[in-house]
Amino acid sequence: MKSIGFDSQKYIRLQSERIRERIRHFGGKLYLEFGGKLFDDYHAARVLPGFLPDIKLRMLMEMRDQAEIIIAINSGDIEKQKRRGDLGITYETDVIRLVDVFREFGLYVGSIVLTQFAEQPSAQVFEKRMKSMGLQVYRHYPIHNYPSDIRTVVSDEGYGRNEYIRTSRELIVVTAPGPGSGKMATCLSQLYHENKRGIKAGYAKFETFPIWNLPLKHPVNLAYEAATADLNDVNMIDPFHLEAYNTKAVNYNRDIEVFPVLQAVFEKIYGSSPYKSPTDMGVNMVGDAICDDEVCREASKQEIIRRYFKTSCLVRQGLASEQEIGKIYLLMQQLGIEPEYRPVVPAARLMADRTGKPAAAIELPDGEIVTGKTKDLFGPASAALLNALKRLADIPGSVDLIDGNVIRSLQQLKTEYLHSRNPRLHTDEMLIALSMSAATDENARKAMQCLTSLSGCEVHTSVILSSVDEGVFMRLEMNLTSDPVYEHNNLYHK
Repeated sequence: MKSIGFDSQKYIRLQSERIRERIRHFGGKLYLEFGGKLFDDYHAARVLPGFLPDIKLRMLMEMRDQAEIIIAINSGDIEKQKRRGDLGITYETDVIRLVDVFREFGLYVGSIVLTQFAEQPSAQVFEKRMKSMGLQVYRHYPIHNYPSDIRTVVSDEGYGRNEYIRTSRELIVVTAPGPGSGKMATCLSQLYHENKRGIKAGYAKFETFPIWNLPLKHPVNLAYEAATADLNDVNMIDPFHLEAYNTKAVNYNRDIEVFPVLQAVFEKIYGSSPYKSPTDMGVNMVGDAICDDEVCREASKQEIIRRYFKTSCLVRQGLASEQEIGKIYLLMQQLGIEPEYRPVVPAARLMADRTGKPAAAIELPDGEIVTGKTKDLFGPASAALLNALKRLADIPGSVDLIDGNVIRSLQQLKTEYLHSRNPRLHTDEMLIALSMSAATDENARKAMQCLTSLSGCEVHTSVILSSVDEGVFMRLEMNLTSDPVYEHNNLYHK
């Protein structure tokens, strides 16, 4: 069993109390910008063992009668068909997914706002589609010299041009499918419009990382830098907080750089700024819910290594820069760790060296490591999965879980009818074959029942896997890394 380092129930209680406190402070209405993923925050779950991926959603459900949700999406991202890296779906598709999930949990989605709207054809099509589904859609426009030209920004030619989003509850959660969607600008625009209407309203940020009351170089905060290497975010001591309170607090460069502008915006709207520092703006009780610091430190070190391998593979595929790898490796050096500190890495490489072919290794919940090698029937990922299921189900390694006739039928389908040159079964094909065998074989049935026990297990492969195999590990909620090499030297890889 993996150790727990984070108390989710304590966090829900503390965070809810702090949000209600902010609502009262601002006179009964709060625009809350949600940073990070709202209900599938697997990064936080990995670096803070015990943190539930949907904990923010659970916290909101405690306040569902007070809350409504605005989803912001950048119109330019719609036009560019920008995709979420973790799910592979476009931002506009994710907006629809978010609406469905929120409604499923009984949360009220009040509206969608198209930020940076400049008559983009795709954005207009999306707007029409959302309205046909019965959703309220609003347009927010680009502002010249935003945000530096405060006089224009906070005027009828700036925020005043944006459509006023009509809301009906005291807690307005502004979220988005990804970064750069305009959440903060949406909140500030609403404050301008509310103030013109004589309505008291405030603004705060719901942040998870960096954790302001942990040390600057704490592995949890360094893991956030690794996760945002593509954005080049850098954790810093908040100089405004230090000056105002003589207390060190950790924030990141973008919030610190923009804070003087935000202060000026607040002063223009309210007459004075309600915050003395960017840290003040955050509602972040994560650090107070850590119950085992050492567990979170170790988990964060492992996450940084996972990010290193993921980014290395993206560079190999031409999807990331060498600078990103360099930054993450520098973070690893600060912590005194190497890629081999991840136990499944040397295990997979050793098997690959022994066989001269691609190999895989899986770390089970009790710490035992099983490996898989390339065979005539299975690729290394499939072989490792089968071996892991045998260990979890306490089935001897010599036992065949899948009927040979089933394997041969699938191979015939692949090669003779679907014209594949590779007869070996991928992980999805292997699992289908296993489920077919489970209908008549008790051992296969026992192995199938252990699939849920693979959640959270670590995997490493000596080569980059196919998107099919990567998708299976993702759906099994296993943490996959790969060495940044391909099995073949082809230019095209499926």
